[in-house]
Amino acid sequence: METRGSDVILERLMTLHPKVIDLVLDRVWRLLAALGHPERDLPPVIHLAGTNGKGSTQAMIRAGLESAGKRVHAYTSPHLVRFHERIRLAGELISEDALMAVLDECEAANGGEPITYFEITTCAGLLAMARTPADYTLLETGLGGRLDATNVIEKPALTIITPISMDHEAFLGDTLAKIAGEKAGIIKRGVPCVVGPQPDAAMDVIEARATALGAPLLAFGQHWHVWEERGRLVYQDETGLLDLPLPVLPGAHQYQNAGAAIAALRHLGADEAACEAAVTSAEWPARMQRLRRGPLTEAAPGVELWLDGGHNPAAGEALAAHLSSLPERPTFAICGMLNTKDSKGFLRPLVPFTRGLYAVSIPGEANTLPAAETAQQATEVGHDAQSAASVPEALNRIAADFPEARVLICGSLYLAGRVLSESS
Repeated sequence: METRGSDVILERLMTLHPKVIDLVLDRVWRLLAALGHPERDLPPVIHLAGTNGKGSTQAMIRAGLESAGKRVHAYTSPHLVRFHERIRLAGELISEDALMAVLDECEAANGGEPITYFEITTCAGLLAMARTPADYTLLETGLGGRLDATNVIEKPALTIITPISMDHEAFLGDTLAKIAGEKAGIIKRGVPCVVGPQPDAAMDVIEARATALGAPLLAFGQHWHVWEERGRLVYQDETGLLDLPLPVLPGAHQYQNAGAAIAALRHLGADEAACEAAVTSAEWPARMQRLRRGPLTEAAPGVELWLDGGHNPAAGEALAAHLSSLPERPTFAICGMLNTKDSKGFLRPLVPFTRGLYAVSIPGEANTLPAAETAQQATEVGHDAQSAASVPEALNRIAADFPEARVLICGSLYLAGRVLSESS
């Protein structure tokens, strides 16, 4: 890939703080003040937190709002192929010139002070969105919620908490209750909060936080329900029942994400057509994405190739459920993971649905778990696992013996991003 001017600036911004993650808001507040507080000038904000499903839920809300003619900003992370994916202005990815301009401005306003890459780039995103007219701003947390760099909006229009599970324990706490406490930090006084399905321990924390702040909850199982019936998605809340197509994003776990998106859209006054567009028009790459073109598919034309960036135990369970729903076919996994993740927890649910697993290191990623270690951990939970030098090599080895196999490339969004960049 060619090097852009923004790549040079982003590389420089990575050197401003010794840590990649350092959860405090002081540096963000300082820079936002120096920039004239752009976070106060955003179109109405919908703020999302949760362990799994934030991005899919956000994508569905955006599809619904845009179908109703609304202009929507969206902020998400991480990116898959290029940084511009993180900042969408009134429906369009930020241009190279606009990105360079806001990054330059933020770097100058920061004056060389310590600040993390995510913090300064979040400020750049807020600055760009504050200067571009739109009807709504969709803001996805990066990590946690309470001390996340996006948690600077005093009065969002709505907050959303998607399902919470164990992940990022080193930063958010080693129990579901502690992690839920961090995610629930986005709840604001008097602001309604849509809540997806939660374990009891997480829901107790969310309810206590909402009660303390007088924030009305719109919770799954209480205020809204969603289920699949006869190949349709049925959604019900106090205003009535919707009979919709199943989500275009694959996997039964997308039903609950669709439910949260619809609950949000209904709260914002969207009609049934917008709710239908949310489930039929949303696009969200590397979430059980079927790869149909590119060098990998050309190298193994008979193989059914899937890509997913999930990396925690809940994602492993969701992938297993999706694989179990597919027609019978010899199924293999190609997996690369970060050394910060619960590899065994992710890999264990996949054991019954795969004949073999090929472990790879993630190219260009300092925190990759070495392929041999991924293979070892996969073996320990029951996989027939071995290492491979690369994704193409693993795919060739699978296709040589099983030319009609189903292959799932999984374990990390960074691996998924590399696959997509090489397939475009």
